Amino acid sequence: MTYNQMQPAHPAAPAAPGKGADVKTFVTAVLLTFGTGVLMMDGWALLDSGFGAFLGLIAGFFGIFWWKHIHGAVFPRELSTKSVVVLTVINVVLVLLLLLQVS
Repeated sequence: MTYNQMQPAHPAAPAAPGKGADVKTFVTAVLLTFGTGVLMMDGWALLDSGFGAFLGLIAGFFGIFWWKHIHGAVFPRELSTKSVVVLTVINVVLVLLLLLQVS
């Protein structure tokens, strides 16, 4: 009688991210940059000086640092749609705050 040894199972190779991941990464880059700029304008409008813009820039850097801490990278390859939507909502709120300060 012949004993057939079982071959070790090879783990499935992870699927390569598609175009959707590239689009989410691009949108994230745009939203992080736009959000930092809007934070600077919010600071300028709030304090009516360049110091406010500087504080907005510092807040933007802390926001990007926080984003990196949560996702492991500033522009992670695998990013959930929920994260992009939350970032979009934050940007909309910042723009609305700016519009309320200006009017």
